[in-house]
Amino acid sequence: MFLELINTRRSIRKFKRTSVEKEKINTLIEAALRSPSSRGRNAWQFIVIDDISLLEKLSQAKPHGAGFLKGAPLGIVVCGDTSTSDVWIEDTAIASIFIHLAAHDMGLGSCWIQIRERDHTTSKSADAYIKDLLHIPDHLMIESIIAIGYPDEIKKGHEKNALPSGKVSFNTYTLKD
Repeated sequence: MFLELINTRRSIRKFKRTSVEKEKINTLIEAALRSPSSRGRNAWQFIVIDDISLLEKLSQAKPHGAGFLKGAPLGIVVCGDTSTSDVWIEDTAIASIFIHLAAHDMGLGSCWIQIRERDHTTSKSADAYIKDLLHIPDHLMIESIIAIGYPDEIKKGHEKNALPSGKVSFNTYTLKD
């Protein structure tokens, strides 16, 4: 089942206006909470957004690569607690991927919106914009927002022969830059 998931999962940026059922949202939350965490510190926190007006405001978090969130019925803001772990970035990235795979497994589409190290404007970070909007405390940093919904586009998985296999070495580095 896992190999089928990774063979067929693609980033989806167009969603039907159909709401995601509560039981599926609960499964997504459970998947996130089951994600591995360094030293079991669970440095991640999640904010589930199903309010359409909030999703539209979140879609403006950065100038590029977030606009499609306004068309999604669900978003999950993935935060890391910097006071809990020095590897909160890794922990939140893993949790984000667990959310993606769980969504795909349930017939939902999803797409990662990078927030960490991105700007909202030249004078304000995307992180600060979202913190203001959602009242997130300063010790939490936002890694990503995962847009989720029923896909309104069809994308086939990448063909095996199209994978960048030239980026793999065995036993010693033999790749060319």
